[in-house]
Amino acid sequence: MISKAYAGVGSRDTPDDIIKTMRGIGKALDKRGYMLRSGGAQGADKAFEKHSTNKEVFLASDDLPAWTEVFTDFFHPNPRALNDYPRRLMQRNAMQILGRDGDSPVEFVVCWTKNGKDSGGTGQAIRIADYYGIPVFNLRNDGAFDMLKDYVRVIAKK
Repeated sequence: MISKAYAGVGSRDTPDDIIKTMRGIGKALDKRGYMLRSGGAQGADKAFEKHSTNKEVFLASDDLPAWTEVFTDFFHPNPRALNDYPRRLMQRNAMQILGRDGDSPVEFVVCWTKNGKDSGGTGQAIRIADYYGIPVFNLRNDGAFDMLKDYVRVIAKK
C-alpha cells in the first residue's frame, strides 16, 4: 500500500479561482510528501499536476488492467451507455482511487464538481471513494477547503 497518496481530480469546467486553489493544494501536499494521483484532463486534473513532483497520472489511452472493467460496471449508473472512450475514462478513474494494482487506495480525494455531488466523470471516482470510506473534499461545497486543511493537519500528527 502506498502511503501518503491522494487523488486530485475534477471537472474540466472548474472555475479559475478553484483552479488556483487546486494548484496551491497540489504544491502544499507535494511539500508534505504526498503523491498525487490524477487523470491528466484539462481543468482540475492539470491544476493539481502543475506543482506536483511525485505523481501518477492515469490516462484513458494507458494499458488499463482488467479489474477496472468490473469497477466500471459496478459503480457507473449506466455502464451499458458508455462507448469505448468514455468507458476507458471511467476505468482510469478507478485507478486514480485504488492505484494500478487496485489494492493501494488513496488517503483522501480533493475535487470539484458542478453540483458538489458525484456528477460527471469525477462522480465515478467519488462513488468508488465513498464505497471504500475514503474522505472526499469537494471544493464546490462550503467549508470543504477548511475541512481538508484540518484533515491533513490531523493525519500529519499520526
